[in-house]
Amino acid sequence: TSRRINVALSLVTAAVLLSLYGLAIVYSAGQTDVRTLATGAYKSQAEWIVVGIVAAWAVSRASVRLIEWLTVPGYVFTILLLAALLAGLGSGAGTATSTTGWLTIGGHRLGQPAEFAKLTVVLMLARVLAQNRVAPKSMIELWKPIVVVGVPLLLIMAQGDLGTSIVFVGIFFAMLFWAGVAWQLLLLLASPVVSLVLGFDPRIWGAWFLLLLALVLWYKPFLGEGLFVVAANVMMGIVGPLLWEHLKPYRQNRLKVFLDPSVDPRGSGYHVIQSQVAIGSGGWFGRGYLHGPQKRLAFLPEQYTDFIFAVVGEELGFFGVTIALALFLFLFLRVIRISERANDSYSSLVAFGLLACWFTHVLGNVGMTVNKMPITGIPLPFFSYGGSFMLACWLSVGILARISSEGRGGMTGSLKV
Repeated sequence: TSRRINVALSLVTAAVLLSLYGLAIVYSAGQTDVRTLATGAYKSQAEWIVVGIVAAWAVSRASVRLIEWLTVPGYVFTILLLAALLAGLGSGAGTATSTTGWLTIGGHRLGQPAEFAKLTVVLMLARVLAQNRVAPKSMIELWKPIVVVGVPLLLIMAQGDLGTSIVFVGIFFAMLFWAGVAWQLLLLLASPVVSLVLGFDPRIWGAWFLLLLALVLWYKPFLGEGLFVVAANVMMGIVGPLLWEHLKPYRQNRLKVFLDPSVDPRGSGYHVIQSQVAIGSGGWFGRGYLHGPQKRLAFLPEQYTDFIFAVVGEELGFFGVTIALALFLFLFLRVIRISERANDSYSSLVAFGLLACWFTHVLGNVGMTVNKMPITGIPLPFFSYGGSFMLACWLSVGILARISSEGRGGMTGSLKV
């Protein structure tokens, strides 16, 4: 019992430290020589942290069985909210002005349903996968998980929110892996998307296609599935270049900027260039808390939301970045521990799915600030300003704390800690 309490306590402690660290950076992001939207954001952020902690405590008092019972209603409700955004109740904000991800009624933005959809998708996907006595061996056996993730994914993509869509993909593949699906099958499942991306260069796509054919011959899926995978990859390889021509200019620029920010230094490349300048100028110990020049002059765009990690690098340097990443690593290891020691398959899958959600966010956000990932508007957990996201993060902590409190014995998984 004491071991379970220690795991839950260390999890909550890590989340609190990350939230306080993030709050300090949000406050610093508002200390500029010119007035910006970030000026008073720390006050609202502090309120949402308190609300989130209270919500996490409330969720941690509910049993896992009650959470599982509420999974289907919660999933259906978030699907209806996502559909409502496309029906005229959605609007954009910040770097996502071109999307319709905010639920807006009477001109007032009430929140982002997609943030809570991540939670309900994890819960619903865990419920579906936990029903299998053995891991799925073929694509046809994965139709239920594909539907569970595919419906909200398509609704979110229709809103123009690429960043959140990527998070759903990360959740999907991570939870299938944890459920025991063979990596070869996962690669075959993901291969059409890979062909779509690599189709822009016929030589690279050709090399990839040969590797894919070798994988199909080695893994030996059902004949129909093998033919489907090959045909889908050929089609995506043809569609890729055609799709590029029909992309909106700003989306094309984002991809071009990922390869070379200097192609549009005053437009799409501006965010990345300023972020790299800010982080690069931080050195080992930074320019000093509250004193980052790029931040103070408001050269760094969205410095309290999507690019908040650049503020950490500029003002606290390599030392501050290391502390932040170390806290995230500690949090992730605690969640893996909880997943390994979970009481049943449903609980274990939920824990690992929430880990996958956070990990995808951290990888995407940190990656785009240093131009290792395309700019997709993925916020940094517990750091980036935003009420819906902070509340969703802390609800996840509450669920994980409950799973930890009911956990017993050690499961034997590939990522056991």
